[in-house]
Amino acid sequence: MSEIVIPARRGKAIRLGAGAEVKVINTHGSQVLDTWAFDAMDMRSYMSMEHTRSRISRIYIKAGDSLVDNRYQAIVTMVEDTSPGVHDILMCSCSDPIYKRMGCTEYHDNCEDNLHAALDEIGLKSDHTPAPLNLFMNYPVDDEGVFSRKPPVSRPGDYVTFRAERDIVLVLSACPQDLMPINGIERMPTEAHLAMRETGEKMDV
Repeated sequence: MSEIVIPARRGKAIRLGAGAEVKVINTHGSQVLDTWAFDAMDMRSYMSMEHTRSRISRIYIKAGDSLVDNRYQAIVTMVEDTSPGVHDILMCSCSDPIYKRMGCTEYHDNCEDNLHAALDEIGLKSDHTPAPLNLFMNYPVDDEGVFSRKPPVSRPGDYVTFRAERDIVLVLSACPQDLMPINGIERMPTEAHLAMRETGEKMDV
């Protein structure tokens, strides 16, 4: 088993073989993690939130769900979730234009750039930014379809475990959002941790 730190405000890309599992740990309980998965053999195949919503017929995911790619094929499966189960599959990743629209006059770290920087670190690139799975993000939707931005309801040490359904590249960004309470009421992005295991290897928390 190996462990990896995702620094606050930064991203990390890792390679996972088919059948390998990765535990995404919300170390402090308040950190949102934008999450992407790509086919390791073809970066044009990526985890797609719009196709996943079609597959599961829900706007929320839960343990046991397979998330599919833009070709409607399973790419990862959520096998375990110790959190209250609140995640987002509707919103885009934060980006430089979004922060400018929010009034930032200087560059602000963002998940879109973190994705591409993390891929670049391992010698890969994606021609665009797919919509992410926003782990632990609390964006409740009311009866009129209006959503609000709330702090995560996850707790320190809560985790989600994914199984790779083929050889993949997994990318996570510890969201840098500090203008709204997306990363807790203190609006303070923090680090998170990953624990990985290959098929048949024991994984401890």
